[in-house]
Amino acid sequence: MPVTSKFGSSKSRSRFQSLSRRIGGVAALLGLAVLAGASATMPDGRPTPTGLEVPRWLTLKSSEVRARMGPGLDYRILWEYRAAGLPVQVIAETREWRKICDPEGSVAWVHRSVVSARRGAFNASLEEVPIRTGRSDDAAVKARFSPRSVVALDDCRDGWCEVRARKLSGWVAEGSIFGAGARPLCDASRPAGEAP
Repeated sequence: MPVTSKFGSSKSRSRFQSLSRRIGGVAALLGLAVLAGASATMPDGRPTPTGLEVPRWLTLKSSEVRARMGPGLDYRILWEYRAAGLPVQVIAETREWRKICDPEGSVAWVHRSVVSARRGAFNASLEEVPIRTGRSDDAAVKARFSPRSVVALDDCRDGWCEVRARKLSGWVAEGSIFGAGARPLCDASRPAGEAP
């Protein structure tokens, strides 16, 4: 059947051509979105199943999170995290599981349902970290971040991170906390287990 008979008049053809252009535009936008998502890769070069960057920071949702040897319920439980809000770094992932690096350098798999995109900061040192009024070593000290404790992290820029605890907010040096920075802290190819 000829195309002209299917669409009839030139007015119908014009509507079809207009619709075709719109569909083509939508398809192009969808293609760009897929390509943008595909740019997020894991350390081995494969695209991430979620389309999100790896490494990235998440926090544990509850005070009872099981760390497993591999990505599935049939894998052995290695230990249980008991620190809600603890920041962990995702170093690899499957669609349902996240391979994480914790503040001690241990690697484990946790289910996606037990982690949150909220950011947190952990003082892994045995010393207090000053929380300052501004992004400078010269800014006044507003409070002190206790050793082995967790606070909410809002944003990092210029080597400083804004943290919150209840009604208090201030700035800490990025290098003094666990929960900030872009470089991977554990090797993604390392098997799950305690830090070497």
